Amino acid sequence: MGISKGHRFPVQFADAFPLGLVLVGEVSPDTEYQSREDRAAGRPVRQRVDETTGQRQWKATVTDPSESNAKRASFEVTFLADVQPVPTTQEALPGMRGVELVGLTAEPRVSGTGEFKYQSYVYRATGFAEVASVGGTRGGAKSAGESSGKAA
Repeated sequence: MGISKGHRFPVQFADAFPLGLVLVGEVSPDTEYQSREDRAAGRPVRQRVDETTGQRQWKATVTDPSESNAKRASFEVTFLADVQPVPTTQEALPGMRGVELVGLTAEPRVSGTGEFKYQSYVYRATGFAEVASVGGTRGGAKSAGESSGKAA
């Protein structure tokens, strides 16, 4: 029997992204489509819930410095967590920070159109890893629901 469509493969962060990832902007709720009629009627925006885990979905745009094709270097990562994941690193430039993901899974899919199709992946994670120092050793993994103990 083959692997079913939609299977999520667990993957180590260092294997998927050998040069790491750069978070561009902030993590935001992944919301369902809202029609013009829904907005006019004042209906609330609903956040998506993952069908497999039942957890709320969050999204963030990241850039992979190891990707040579500029069109494929930036993509969205979906976070599955009950609370909004918060990056543990400082900004390197305004709105940009190096990050490491925990609970990473990859789901293969075909992207592109016509004769320009290629293999791509839908990446999901549960949170950000605690980073001890830039270029230093990695600390313990931190999920979205754990607190760093620092005052906001």
